[in-house]
Amino acid sequence: MGNVRPLGRPREFDANEALDKALMAFWQRGFEGTSISDLTEAMGINRPSLYAAFGNKETLFRVALDRYAEIGPGALQRAALDEPTAKRVVETLLRSAAVALTDPCHPAGCLAVQGAMSCSEASESIKNELCARQSAGQAALRERLERAKAEGDLGADSDPAALARYVATLIQGMSVQASGGATQKDLLAVAEMALKSWPG
Repeated sequence: MGNVRPLGRPREFDANEALDKALMAFWQRGFEGTSISDLTEAMGINRPSLYAAFGNKETLFRVALDRYAEIGPGALQRAALDEPTAKRVVETLLRSAAVALTDPCHPAGCLAVQGAMSCSEASESIKNELCARQSAGQAALRERLERAKAEGDLGADSDPAALARYVATLIQGMSVQASGGATQKDLLAVAEMALKSWPG
């Protein structure tokens, strides 16, 4: 009896570490381009463990998006909105986006932008989720610019909603450019051109 070994237990894993690996897989391939096999291989776990910890692929993607908002460009926007002037807000947003979108530590571009562009009708709910998150970011910027206008930091004839859309469009375009091979230097040049035309 002394040679009897205890029954094996399933290997435990670090859920946050596994989530970060899933995030990278989604970022690299998009929602539809990432299979469950891709995820289990990237995360180093089996299917039952994935389903037990995170639910299905769509649920895992949404949790990965939350993680992306914590550590990715979403976190940069929150910091930028605290800048003291509208121009500093936009300057910080554009320059930090140029750096983040070309960071060699992760896939180029923005997970949310690329994910929304590559979703088919079969993944309409995911596309809607991504678009809603992008809209929320744009709305937060619009509110910050409205405050700047009320404080006299932006001219009385300025249009905060149009300016917020302009900045969001620039950042989305920078994401597409980064995915196509644009360098940090390229994107910083785009940011500088936009800042030269900023009102006031």
